Amino acid sequence: RESPKQAKSPQASSVLATFHKAITPESSWDEKDEFLDVVYWMRQIVGLLTGIVWGLVPLQGVTAIALFLLINFAAVYFYSSVFQRVDEEEYGGYSEILKEGLMTTFATFLIFWVVLYDGLHS
Repeated sequence: RESPKQAKSPQASSVLATFHKAITPESSWDEKDEFLDVVYWMRQIVGLLTGIVWGLVPLQGVTAIALFLLINFAAVYFYSSVFQRVDEEEYGGYSEILKEGLMTTFATFLIFWVVLYDGLHS
């Protein structure tokens, strides 16, 4: 019998397996949603970090938003096409991969950018 300390929940081991696949080049993605979940959360991290940097620097206006979008799209494209080498047709093309989580990461970016910028530079 396993002790409570040794037992792992199926969800915890699933998250660890997904994380391992996410950081391993050219992983095999059996489930379409699993890869898209990784793209979503990677994009959230990029949006959060970009918002923090833009708030500290301080960048303003359309230039800051355009740079955010460029960095965000480039990170997702590089990750899916170069690092993971997924078959984009399985996901409906690169446009579908690039749209995954875009609006929520834009909101994350805006919140951190505006709050930090206003707090530090107003």
